[in-house]
Amino acid sequence: MKIAGTPTRSIRPLADRSGVEIIDQTHLPHALVFRTLRTLEAACEAIKTMQVRGAPLIGATAAYGLALAVSDDASDARIDAACAQLAATRPTAVNLRWALERMRARLLPLPAPARRDAAWAEAGAICDEDVAINEAIARHGLALIRDMHAAKGRAVNLMTHCNAGWLATVDWGTALAPVYAAHDAGVPVHVWVSETRPRNQGAALTAWELASHGVPHTVICDNAAGHLMRQGEVDLVLVGADRVAANGDVANKIGTYLKALAAHDNGIPFYVAVPGPTIDWRLADGSGIPIEARAAAEVTHIRGQAEGGRVLDVCLTPAASPAANPAFDVTPARLITGLITERGLCPASRAGLRALYPGHADG
Repeated sequence: MKIAGTPTRSIRPLADRSGVEIIDQTHLPHALVFRTLRTLEAACEAIKTMQVRGAPLIGATAAYGLALAVSDDASDARIDAACAQLAATRPTAVNLRWALERMRARLLPLPAPARRDAAWAEAGAICDEDVAINEAIARHGLALIRDMHAAKGRAVNLMTHCNAGWLATVDWGTALAPVYAAHDAGVPVHVWVSETRPRNQGAALTAWELASHGVPHTVICDNAAGHLMRQGEVDLVLVGADRVAANGDVANKIGTYLKALAAHDNGIPFYVAVPGPTIDWRLADGSGIPIEARAAAEVTHIRGQAEGGRVLDVCLTPAASPAANPAFDVTPARLITGLITERGLCPASRAGLRALYPGHADG
């Protein structure tokens, strides 16, 4: 993707390997702030505080975080300790575990002096592969949107939830990748962007991405989604995923399940864009997916830009009222029309996934 005409990835290593540059997403949409991570601890903090977020980008950041921790004499114990520290940052997105296991498997068989170069090379490979995966998702999803446009003879009205664009990945995005591909190919699309309380990734990040790319879109409050579906204003719901169980159950940002229920009730196709590394073959179904509980302050307070440009947090609730903040929910496979992967489309089922990814033993 491009920012002001300049091709930009969401994470980029410095040429001298002294650090990794990220977009600090906590400042968007009001300011575009780049930050350099120079230590393992900084990478962990960036993941914990959602300066970076989105399953693929969390995995890429973890890979580079490990590279930052690996010196020319890094021991097995040092690598294992760094992996454990990174793995503890956020529990739901499986790409975090996947990236760390891949890095560890690459590094441990090597002699200590070779590990630093290998770590940076492997982290770079993970990022390059993520871009290729997401570009493939874009192609497969474009075909779906193009066919829908041909059938309806007008612009396709999509609905998405949270942010599954290029900010959530290294580039392209997952759920938004087909949208960008359709727009660039001249297929008319319009996106309903649900705000995605409590962190407002839709209103803050997805809307910023789409506006920057020139894609027609409208921001709505989360609770308007069912109404718009019932009124015939939505042709297709397309979301991303943080973890997919072997049977096709999907964990995504809280509120996704409600959209799936509304889509099912109104006969609207509900698709999930799923990169291969987001599939957790060790889990038989979604009941085993850990659901992250985040701070109550994300619910009780909201951040916005006041007149004059000042960004501040304001309290929404009575001081004495407690708040719960589950960050994800699980949408059962029965509510999902299909999965869009880098290998093509498939049903949200064990058989469907295995047909595209043969050889995987699931839980």
